[in-house]
Amino acid sequence: MTHATPIRREVRTGHLNTALHLAASGLPVLPLRARKGPFGNCNTCVNNACGGRPNMKTPGPCLCPLPCHAWAAATTDADVLTSPAWASAWKHAETVAYHPGGAGVTVVDLDNAAAVEWARAALPATRIIATTRGEHWIYRGTVRSVNHVREGVDIKSRMSYARWLGPGTCTMTDVPAAVHELVKEKPAARPAPRAIAVPAPVGGGRCPHRSPAYLERGIVMAEQRITDAQSAVHSTVYGTFVAVLSAHGRCGCLTEAHIGRLFTAAQAKGESPRHCADAWSNAATALGL
Repeated sequence: MTHATPIRREVRTGHLNTALHLAASGLPVLPLRARKGPFGNCNTCVNNACGGRPNMKTPGPCLCPLPCHAWAAATTDADVLTSPAWASAWKHAETVAYHPGGAGVTVVDLDNAAAVEWARAALPATRIIATTRGEHWIYRGTVRSVNHVREGVDIKSRMSYARWLGPGTCTMTDVPAAVHELVKEKPAARPAPRAIAVPAPVGGGRCPHRSPAYLERGIVMAEQRITDAQSAVHSTVYGTFVAVLSAHGRCGCLTEAHIGRLFTAAQAKGESPRHCADAWSNAATALGL
């Protein structure tokens, strides 16, 4: 009995550490109570008197400083996660959850062996995470969340949360048409790549770093970095643009074709043409270009 309290405290500290690690990777997280339940509203927010986000049609962060409003409390802000306001929640947390929609993914929650068997026959392969009773199949892209779309199957994405059970195995693929049909939602049309205006070369149009092959390798690596992003796509795109511009933004070797390739890779991950243009402009401004 003398060791029960320190062991329990260590487990709960572990939950916070897990949350901080996930948040740093771009996954919006929140603590859960026993039986996978979120922490209830505070006195100010009881019964959503504050107009809590779950009553709104547009997903967004909870405006309360406490972990109220279930999925809407999920955050990637380490200062919030470690704040005194959240300390009690972590003290009593039984596990960590995340907001799939906020991470740009959809969880097909398969709650029994029959549901798993159905998924293997009806859905394309993707990342799989084992659960106590079945499996979570994780797809890239978001849909509306609907429970009980069929026996033993829940869809968790926008305005929902899912337990963190580990990174899983296999490669994540896009949300299939079968899932869109289950939630009765049409897939969003991807915007066509948009050409952008490239500033006039600063260094005469010749890359001084090594050879034209050096620039090509850099563009290929940048495309791959964007393509491989499984979360925090916005920040990955911006960071990649900064890296490319820091290496080649002043020598004038970048062409519209090069930058168009980066935009195409970003739009294939769901970024809008407007965000691509803004991210590029912001990256150039940050570097003083």
